[in-house]
Amino acid sequence: MNEEKKKYMNSELPKTKIDERTGIEYHLEGDYYIPNLAMPKQEKIILNKYGRMRLKYLKEHKKAEYTIMIMNGTLNTHIKEIQEIADNRVQQIISELKAKSNLTEDMKNTDVFHWVGTMNAIKAQAEEIVFSELIYV
Repeated sequence: MNEEKKKYMNSELPKTKIDERTGIEYHLEGDYYIPNLAMPKQEKIILNKYGRMRLKYLKEHKKAEYTIMIMNGTLNTHIKEIQEIADNRVQQIISELKAKSNLTEDMKNTDVFHWVGTMNAIKAQAEEIVFSELIYV
């Protein structure tokens, strides 16, 4: 028995091997084979308010979609696209609501509090629309 053990201990294990069933390549570390798995490189993006909100929503409520996007390497592209669309859509809605409310730049100088209050309400309305259309779907 000791000779068999010595023979096994002296035999050199291959440094790499490929599992024929899964096609995954493994490398030898010590006495264990570790799979050679790596995530695809993704572009770095700077998240704004809408990007962070979409990311949080995906993590907490759409876990399967979130995991699939991470594994496919499409999460950053998705978040970047959503935040750009959300920014543009908010600006578009704000300009439309501003025109409907007859709010002018002259009101900034004459009635500041009314102008600020109305603009805050318009921005809140625009963001709620974008949240329901893009972020929380």
